This record gives sequence, C-alpha cells and structure tokens, in this order.
Amino acid sequence: MKNQSAIDQQASPAGAGSRSPEVAFAASALGATLRAMLADGSASHKSIADYLLRNQVRVTALGIEELADDCKVSTATISRFAREIGFKNFAAMRSAVAQTLQSVLQPVEKLRNSIARRQDASTPASDSLAYAGANIGATAMALAAADVDAVVKKLTRAKVVYVLGFGLSSHLAGLLAAHLQPFCRQVVEAAGHGGTEVAAGHLTNITARDVLVVLSFPRYTRDVIRLTNFARDHGACIVSITDSPASPLAELGDHVLYAESSHPILPSSATAAVALIEALAVSLMASNKGNVAKAARLTEAISAYLVGAEPAATGTDKQRARRGRITNNNT
Repeated sequence: MKNQSAIDQQASPAGAGSRSPEVAFAASALGATLRAMLADGSASHKSIADYLLRNQVRVTALGIEELADDCKVSTATISRFAREIGFKNFAAMRSAVAQTLQSVLQPVEKLRNSIARRQDASTPASDSLAYAGANIGATAMALAAADVDAVVKKLTRAKVVYVLGFGLSSHLAGLLAAHLQPFCRQVVEAAGHGGTEVAAGHLTNITARDVLVVLSFPRYTRDVIRLTNFARDHGACIVSITDSPASPLAELGDHVLYAESSHPILPSSATAAVALIEALAVSLMASNKGNVAKAARLTEAISAYLVGAEPAATGTDKQRARRGRITNNNT
C-alpha cells in the first residue's frame, strides 16, 4: 500500500478536469489504493473502501462513529483500515480524502450541494430533475471520445453482439439492442423476457469473435457478474456500461463507459445511462458511410408505419405505375 506522502504527491490525477468527481477520485493515487482494497481486502475493509469511493464529499464531514455506522463496522475496524492503507489514524485518512477531492471537484458536485441547501424551496420532482441534469453533465465530462471510438470498432467487427442487463438494467439493455440492431451483423438481447436461464442459454454460444455489452447499475445483481465472467472465460470482448469505478463490472470490462446514476431517493437514476446509450448509438451510426445508408434503408422500410410519411414505393408498385404510363401513352 502507498504511504501518505506518496498519496499527497499524486493527489491530482491527470485529466481530472475532464472527468466526473467519482471517476477522477478513483483514478487518483488514493483512489487506486481504495480500489485495490475493494478487490482484495476483507469483507469489512471492502465495505469501507466501497463507501469511500462512492461518498467522498460526505466522508469529509463524518466522524469516525458516523462512518462506522454507515459502513456497518466498528470504529476499531475503521482505524485498522486507515492504518492498513498507510495513514496514522482516521483523521489523517479523512484529511487525505478531502485533499484529493478538492483537486477533482467538478460543477456537478456543486450542484448537488446546492440542491441539498435549498431543500426547503424545492420539491421531490424538481430535485429529481436537477439530479438528472447533473448526472448527464457529469457523464458528458467523463466520456472520452477515444473510449467511444474503441467500443464502436469492437461492435462493428463483432460476429455477434450480445447485450445483457437484469432488473431495471434489462430495459436499458433492450433500448441499446434496438439501437444497435440495424448496424451490427447480429445482435442478441441475452436476457430478454426470460431472465437468467435464457441469458445463460444465449451466452453458451459466445466466442472470442463476439462482444458482450453488459449494463448494471445499483442495485447490482450477482447473476450479471457471474455471466460476465463466463463470457470473459470464453474469450469474448467485454464492454461494461456502469456507474462507478467501484462497480463490480468496472474490473471485468475490456472497455468501460460510465454513466452517473446518483439520485436522492431512487437506488439509481437511468437518465444518464439512456443519454450514454444514445451517444453510443449515434457514434456507431456515423462511423462509416455504410451505416448511413443502412439508416436510410431502415427509414424507407418503416415509412409506411409513420404518421405523415409517404409510404415508400415497392417494386410491385413501381411496375404497376410503369404499366399505367404505357397504357396511357398507347391511348
């Protein structure tokens, strides 16, 4: 583990200004130490590391008793954890969290604090909408064009693209699959309406030529982790779409795209995830001229079902029109 002086020297991660606070904090030296503990620590230490990675602003204002209560551990365990990651005591660890956070704090956190301060003048609906806007803004800041381009290339080359999500994330998986369908060779919505058993059946055929796009947001499900590991073991490329570097999907992905999901009441918000799915779909559509042509053919194919659109003429329609012109000319 790194000592405190090493953490102090590396508190400001490169590119922090282009990332959301959670992602930038996790990329710092302290964040890396916490992620290592999240991966290899004891159950109680994993709980503390997870809390610190997700609640940096809150941690800076907590006493050791309050943190212990939130993490469902004892104060002695908090103290041992602080020493384990290189600090003299809890106070020194909290100070390092504050120092690291200060270097990565972005406008989205300022907005969240503003929401908290004006609770008396706000409503649950307005707070929810404000968080949705903040989440989309944070997602946009964290999204790197190079990461999206890399995912688009994998989707384009894949023999089969499997899309997987359970619970509320199943609806996001369905939306993504619908967007990808016209532009990939083959798209399989792994879970669909059948749940784990159906998803496992689909993924039985996954190979190293395929891509699994897996979506999961709090609350995470064990099955999505198990099936993602299965796909990895069979050589498939994993694209994780999740909310935080502390997510169990983050370490499983060959490529990871983050969508902020904070919400004052719900376990997570899907607003930014939908925006990210649309951004990925648009990037895929615009990636080559062939996809532009596919989009045009798709519009033509469904034009008969669109309100106010003229149905596209079929081959039979064109033949009838031609025969009609010939008849009129002969008369």
